[in-house]
Amino acid sequence: MVKEILVEGYEEYVKAAAENKGKQVFALFSGSKDANGESWCPDCLTADPVIKDNLKYAPADAILIHCGVGKREFWKDKENVFRKDPKLLLKCVPTLLKLGTVTSTTNRHRFCQQPQRLEEAQCADENLVQMFFEED
Repeated sequence: MVKEILVEGYEEYVKAAAENKGKQVFALFSGSKDANGESWCPDCLTADPVIKDNLKYAPADAILIHCGVGKREFWKDKENVFRKDPKLLLKCVPTLLKLGTVTSTTNRHRFCQQPQRLEEAQCADENLVQMFFEED
């Protein structure tokens, strides 16, 4: 069963990603939730249940880091750290990344430098999300 790790903010994301290096890791970036548990991001509200429903297609030992990117005002700042980090270069939320993709051309594991991604409406497309989790 996929292990889900909930984090808030860039520093917590970096820590969780480092702690799971070498594993099949997916990272979902979405608008942070308010006191009522609702995200300010309507696209994130639509995508979240689709992603959760399709986790069954991910490898059983995979990790999903679900990261809140902060309040709307922080996210809209073009200079925020999520947009500037060269490993992330986020342009929108929700964004679903595949980190540490294992390829099996030999018995050795090789990890991709640039993560595969689904963005915005793609994250709410059942078929795309299913394929994203299934692909090696």
